[in-house]
Amino acid sequence: MKLRSVITSAWSLMITCLLTGCVGMPKGVKPVRGFESDRYLGRWYEIARLDHSFERGLSHVTADYSMRKDGGVRVLNRGYSDKKKEWKTAEGKAYFVKGPDEGYLKVSFLGPFYGSYVIFELDEKNYQFAVISGPNKSYLWILARTPELNPELKQNLISRAAALGFDTTRLVFPEQKQPPPQVPVRHQQSRR
Repeated sequence: MKLRSVITSAWSLMITCLLTGCVGMPKGVKPVRGFESDRYLGRWYEIARLDHSFERGLSHVTADYSMRKDGGVRVLNRGYSDKKKEWKTAEGKAYFVKGPDEGYLKVSFLGPFYGSYVIFELDEKNYQFAVISGPNKSYLWILARTPELNPELKQNLISRAAALGFDTTRLVFPEQKQPPPQVPVRHQQSRR
């Protein structure tokens, strides 16, 4: 009977981990407090990222956030593939992990699988820039409300991320100038 209980507990733990996904946060990264989701909603431009397959080769990357009827946040990511000459979009949903006043969410673009979205740097006065981590230090995004960020501020944010252990030498800076033509959109899975 004791062995059966241990096996049942192990299976339950494994299933829970699979369904909840990777919603931890990197060592040393702390989400902003006093977060106001209403001020975060709207369009953000990707200034820099650590590259992953779901965004590789994309320029003109934006993320649009809006409220969902269930209290979560709708996420619509969009980027242009120069190679394929087409726009790609990925729609997801995000929910606060601890509470709406903390910049710590779990986001899903694929069914019940979630990943961390940790806002650890934020222009708390005007909500004009943000730095986001995923579940580990191989995920990093610098976002801004405008397609370009002041070079000095951008370097300051990069330096802060490097001080936390992110490999900022691998950052990709997607093109945001000269928007490509409006062409058909193709949906793509993403993890942001």
